[in-house]
Amino acid sequence: MATKSPAKYAPQEGDRVRVVERMVTAEDRKGNRYFTHMANLTGTVQNIYDNGEIAIKMDLETLSTVSRDVHTRAEKRMQERFAKDSSEETKRQLTEEELKFGVHYVLLIQAEDLEKL
Repeated sequence: MATKSPAKYAPQEGDRVRVVERMVTAEDRKGNRYFTHMANLTGTVQNIYDNGEIAIKMDLETLSTVSRDVHTRAEKRMQERFAKDSSEETKRQLTEEELKFGVHYVLLIQAEDLEKL
């Protein structure tokens, strides 16, 4: 008797997901599709594209220490650049929260590399 393979997960916007852990293939390397540091990251589906790529807003607390540090430094540089390049009039119109905006960490991941939480 043949065993039934599990149903393929079809992500929907707003779903909470985890990146599966698997071996990286030559095709992954060639197309920059999957890397080992992505395994077990969690996040929320933001957008679904026709080519099977899914935009996931990652949960920062699931990033490795190195990735989180790089993200934090990039966010600080963007805030500083915005503050430097914006006129004083523009800055006066913004709240303190808007001036200290956060930056999302979004990855494009193939649907087959996701599992629903």
